[in-house]
Amino acid sequence: MISETERLNWIRLARTHGIGPVSFFQLLRRFGSAGAALEALPELSNRSRSSRRLQPPAPEEVEQELKAVERYGARIVLSSEPDYPPLLTNLEPPPPLLTLLGKAELATRPTVALVGARNASAAGRKIARDMAAELGRNGFTIVSGLALGIDGEAHAASLQTGTVAVLGGAIDHVYPPQHQRLYAEIAASGLIVSESPFGYRAKAQDFPRRNRIITGMSIGVVVVEAAERSGSLISARVAGEQGREVMAVPGSPLDPRAAGTNSLLHQGATLVRHADDVMEILTSLDRRQVSAPPPRPFEYAAEASEPDDSEIERVLSALSPHPMPIDEIARASSLPAARCAAVLLELEIAGEAQTLPGGLAVKAF
Repeated sequence: MISETERLNWIRLARTHGIGPVSFFQLLRRFGSAGAALEALPELSNRSRSSRRLQPPAPEEVEQELKAVERYGARIVLSSEPDYPPLLTNLEPPPPLLTLLGKAELATRPTVALVGARNASAAGRKIARDMAAELGRNGFTIVSGLALGIDGEAHAASLQTGTVAVLGGAIDHVYPPQHQRLYAEIAASGLIVSESPFGYRAKAQDFPRRNRIITGMSIGVVVVEAAERSGSLISARVAGEQGREVMAVPGSPLDPRAAGTNSLLHQGATLVRHADDVMEILTSLDRRQVSAPPPRPFEYAAEASEPDDSEIERVLSALSPHPMPIDEIARASSLPAARCAAVLLELEIAGEAQTLPGGLAVKAF
């Protein structure tokens, strides 16, 4: 059972600008607790070759957020706490904390993500409605992103049986505004999830994180309609990396809204036509293996000395503007993987690198 002080420190560390989920858990492993990691941040910043200083929010600021969330009827849940969506805990790393509004137990049931185009066709909308309603009647919780089009249809059709909306912005920021009523209905009978601080308005760069949560909460992902370049295709790729079953509804080769789903099928996604196809696939899965094997834990060796300038330069030289696996960076810099991870943590604090979910790192600019 985590103490109230450590819980507050956990939220402060997670809300520190410049500390992402990967570096958050690296700091926990290295220092043993969020409180110890916060105490170490000034020294880590002082060792940085840049002038960047990591500034955690003050305890009073986090307490104000907790009170605002509570007044709103929601709650903040840490990844180590019972109400946290269970499938998300298998991700490497999971979001350190989430804000939940509604029925957290819906995430413990069999869950399937249903996503697709915002400018969906009438046929695509009907497929989404019918599929979501039938899956709901058969005990599945529907997860989606509250967007216009396919997402909205999936949520509306599963309100009575259980639906989860994952937001890009804060729990109190309804986007798109056209879904104010749908948001209220989900808050009353379903579950709304956000990784963002209370009051935060979503930006374009927040939606990939939202999509990772949508797929991470689900045992399978169905894409109904998607253009060749779309967020739904990114979700499908992330779902595959997470070990989720990726399914797609075929469409006319003449309709650009089906180009993405047809491409997924060409690449090996499972073809589904209706809810029965989805249930046949999902009920055959071993849910103990639904999450992909996590990347090797590049844990910091506490007894090791601090990285020296030579090691830092070697890792910097090995970094690319494009995400690369950490084991490849370690090999290129002639360092053990755990040592490379320690150097990357120092570089991330300095703002010179960014570690990403999935065991990847990229050079920061």
